Amino acid sequence: MKKVTINPSTVISRLTLFLGVMLAVIFLTAFPSMSQSSTAPVNLGTAGNYVILAKTGLSTTGTTNVTGDIGLSPAAATYITGFGLIMDPSGTFSTSSLITGNVYASDYTSPTPTRMTTAVGDMQTAYTDAAGRTSPDYSELYSGVLTGQTLLHGLYKWGTGVSIGAAGVTISGKATDIWIFQIAQNLTVANGAIVTLSGGALASNVYWQVAGQVIIGTTSEMKGIILCQTGIAMNTGATLNGRALAQTAVTLNANSVIQPATVTAVKNNLLVPEKFVLFQNYPNPFNPSTKIQYSIEKPVRVSLKVYNLLGKKVATLVNSRQEAGSYTVTFNTNKSAVSLSSGVYFYRLEAGSFVSTKKLILMK
Repeated sequence: MKKVTINPSTVISRLTLFLGVMLAVIFLTAFPSMSQSSTAPVNLGTAGNYVILAKTGLSTTGTTNVTGDIGLSPAAATYITGFGLIMDPSGTFSTSSLITGNVYASDYTSPTPTRMTTAVGDMQTAYTDAAGRTSPDYSELYSGVLTGQTLLHGLYKWGTGVSIGAAGVTISGKATDIWIFQIAQNLTVANGAIVTLSGGALASNVYWQVAGQVIIGTTSEMKGIILCQTGIAMNTGATLNGRALAQTAVTLNANSVIQPATVTAVKNNLLVPEKFVLFQNYPNPFNPSTKIQYSIEKPVRVSLKVYNLLGKKVATLVNSRQEAGSYTVTFNTNKSAVSLSSGVYFYRLEAGSFVSTKKLILMK
């Protein structure tokens, strides 16, 4: 019988390597939030010009409030219902009392049809890009149940559906971080759930690529760009800070949809807004609290105040110097120094020479 000689140092070396690999696997499984990958953003092309874009239909019931342009193609404008559209004399777009922006459809006057065809094509290209990203940082994380979790930047992949329960989920990271969620089935957001952005994370950098349906529950607060291969349905009172880009239909019911702040300039390795912008508050109407979002392109002293119809100040939300960036402020009437009744109010942003005023509605 041939004698086998075992080198102790070789055994120890191989054992050390094995234990190192096992510890790394255990560490990454137990602490998935440690990923530091750098994910490239999804290029929306001209689809990024629309806060809502669909192919087969757009409908709303109740008091909906949309900030940004909406578009439909190849379906005609007759498949946009509930908005009370008013055609512009140019015939290239229409308007609605429910929309701070314009409405575009495939059967409007040229050049709108061509632009809509391009936008829908860009939407589908963006979906394919997001769905085709490989080497995910996380696969099947939490078995698709994100309730109560904190998600750092990176590429996520699920071969199933994903759900967010009433306790919500937190997306945490810097303004330059990117999140892409690849979901093979439905995305379901429970009633009252809140998707919270923390640490400077921006809704414009969060992409939900969903092969199935997207269902956003009653009074829930959704954040991010939704790239859906089928339909998006928002239930009563739900809000979306982002974009709803669907390859079939988008259905609304007394919702608030606001486009995310645009950040394209880079200074000191940080994304900063390209201009001063004051967005429509969401939700609106509201009770007792609403959120007001604005962007400033350079350091400046900022004043954000709320007034009643008589021009009397009822709340000061911001009165300080701020750095360039995007900000969200909560206006909670329960914490107001004066008692406010139901009605129409105005909020006014002053940032250097930039001044903008918008209307909000308190409904008790």
